[in-house]
Amino acid sequence: MNLFLEKWAEAANTSLGLFWMAFWAFSLGYLVSSMIQIFVTEEKMQKLMGDQEGKGVLLGTIFGFISSSCSFSALASTKTLFKKGASFISSIAFLLASTNLVIELGIIISIFLGWQFVVGEYVGGIILILVSWLLIRIIKPNSLIKSARKNLPDSEMAMEQMDNSKPDVISSNKSWAKTGRQYGMEWKMVWKDVTVGFTIAGIIAAMVPDSFFQTLFINSGQGKIDYSFLEILQHVVIGPIAAFLTFIGSMGNIPLAALLFGKGVSFAGVMAFIFSDLVVFPVLRINSKYYGWKMAFFILFLLLGALLISSITLHYSFDWLGILPEPKQVTIQDQEFFKLDYTFYLNMGFALVSIVLLWIGYIKWKDLNYMKEMAPKSKSLERILKYMAYTCFLWLAGGMFIKLFLV
Repeated sequence: MNLFLEKWAEAANTSLGLFWMAFWAFSLGYLVSSMIQIFVTEEKMQKLMGDQEGKGVLLGTIFGFISSSCSFSALASTKTLFKKGASFISSIAFLLASTNLVIELGIIISIFLGWQFVVGEYVGGIILILVSWLLIRIIKPNSLIKSARKNLPDSEMAMEQMDNSKPDVISSNKSWAKTGRQYGMEWKMVWKDVTVGFTIAGIIAAMVPDSFFQTLFINSGQGKIDYSFLEILQHVVIGPIAAFLTFIGSMGNIPLAALLFGKGVSFAGVMAFIFSDLVVFPVLRINSKYYGWKMAFFILFLLLGALLISSITLHYSFDWLGILPEPKQVTIQDQEFFKLDYTFYLNMGFALVSIVLLWIGYIKWKDLNYMKEMAPKSKSLERILKYMAYTCFLWLAGGMFIKLFLV
């Protein structure tokens, strides 16, 4: 019993410590994302993208890079761009960029996994787009694309219910109120995923033995750095399956990815796990509502094939360049998380920024008419995730009580 209590306390401390490490990065990323979404609208993006394939892919990638990292927001924006005339591949480029090339994701990855994974995320995101483009050119799913456009409803909620007679300018108080509102919406979209993801990471770090990972991922284990091609292939196949089972967004999955790498899973397997936020069931269901089941499954297998190719390409490219990261650079356990260092001051600063933004957006400008379309979520899945998050709060509170007063 005492051993369980010790592990419980360790798991809770690890989960909260991981979030403490990442809070300022989340806040910075969502602040930048919110500002960009207010000052650069989807309508402006679509007009610039046009229907030219090459130009559309390039601009779709750029606009995805500066957009929100939330998968549900990205899915809604992608649908709107596609409906307004953007080509299918440029819409896919936007979707992939908005979930793999965004600023906040890179910051979080740098904290937990190091610079090689940041490079892998951004270079891999570009490879994902190029491979998807190539596969679409080869397969030529023209009939599916036409059917998907017809499947979209003629009328839909406006992307932003606000006065668009004048462009948002950075000196406008109303623009900053919208930014504060959007900042709050960003946190509202991810708090459940982040809570569950970080809690699971702490539990796995404290309670799951290495033998489990060695069974799940062939030839994995602490200190492992050499893998055969078949072993790497198995890792990149299992990575998306693991992501599918967690159904947590990309931001919540990063500490889990760090844990996997620290346990000896290959670089390719971890990258496949990170890239897999668009090949999970909630995304499949949303795409089926937008475009129909045939197109939804086409997108699923398109992205799955692209991420497998991209992950393996990254692994061998990094190996050839001699920059493959080593598992020993990632330490989740046995860290002193809470100390007076740069993380403390950054967290305090961004906590203050968050309070000011939320006050402006939700209190000072409480009558502001601002709304952004989101992809339709499953009520049952959202309910499950919400209660899982509440359970996580109880688990964390209990674990910290044990750590502070009982062990």
